[in-house]
Amino acid sequence: MSNHGLSASEAAERLGVTTKALRLYEQRGLVTPGRTAAGYRAYGPDEILRGSEIVALRALGLSLAQVERVLDGDPQSLESALGAHEVSLELKIRELVSSIDKIRGIRAGLARGQVPATGELARLRNASSEFNTAFDLPWPWGGERFELREVRPLNYIIGPLGSGKTRLAMRLAEALPNAAFLGLERVKDGAAIATRLEADASLKSRVEQTLAWLIDEGAMRSEALTALVVGLEAAGPAVLVVDMVEQGLDQATQEALISHLRQRARTGGRPLFLMTRSTSILDLSAIGPDEAIILCPANHSPPIRVAPYPGAPGYEAVATCLASPEVRARIACCPQAA
Repeated sequence: MSNHGLSASEAAERLGVTTKALRLYEQRGLVTPGRTAAGYRAYGPDEILRGSEIVALRALGLSLAQVERVLDGDPQSLESALGAHEVSLELKIRELVSSIDKIRGIRAGLARGQVPATGELARLRNASSEFNTAFDLPWPWGGERFELREVRPLNYIIGPLGSGKTRLAMRLAEALPNAAFLGLERVKDGAAIATRLEADASLKSRVEQTLAWLIDEGAMRSEALTALVVGLEAAGPAVLVVDMVEQGLDQATQEALISHLRQRARTGGRPLFLMTRSTSILDLSAIGPDEAIILCPANHSPPIRVAPYPGAPGYEAVATCLASPEVRARIACCPQAA
């Protein structure tokens, strides 16, 4: 750290967030960096400590509005988040205890000269490895075999127009165990959504809670957002495949949504496959270990998983497919013309 403090990029690296996130914290008044003589932001020890508190509260699932209330001395939001975090940790403990029991059982068998049964060792791996699938690809790939291993909690499907990404998404929903496809028709019938919520008090409560969190993050409430949240919160499928997740959502809403979905991924939510072409949803600089990118190439080669760093095979193709928020807004308003 220099005499003037850390730069924005250095502070972001220290805190484990993006510079975009730091700028958002500043816009919301949560942290106020100093300035160098040249006018650049400078983060001293107090700002870094404040930033660490913000990052810790965000990791517990608090919205920015809730973070602000906690830092202002209101404990209610923190109590609720700590309760949810405690439940998540207890679930992980049970999973670890179960894994230890399996290991002890295998070791006891080895001591008696017994070889582990087929598949027994594979079950020692983390839960994500249980979500594997292999199937014949639909047109335009002509039946080529596709295998997807270790499905991540948050998976993005992307490709240029005409690449077959929608067909891949629908085929994934058919091939993965207990999966469902949430298509664009989700936004067409607001009356049916309202009726569904009135008939299911538990679903309505979950939807309202999620919408409140998103609005705290800067999202704009709309029929498109409500329909999407209903699909995300509905019980049933173990895996959900979502067609063009950003459809009908403005930039601020998209950013709030992906923040929420990343939080769900960290706390063990069901795996999601999100079709997207939005830089607000798929920020290549912010991809974490719980996320994966699946690219459908323009030349109809088989889909590939793309690592999120420059120079990786397929990275430039993914970057080219991503549209700015302005372009996505035009597509959302008039998808046929796009």
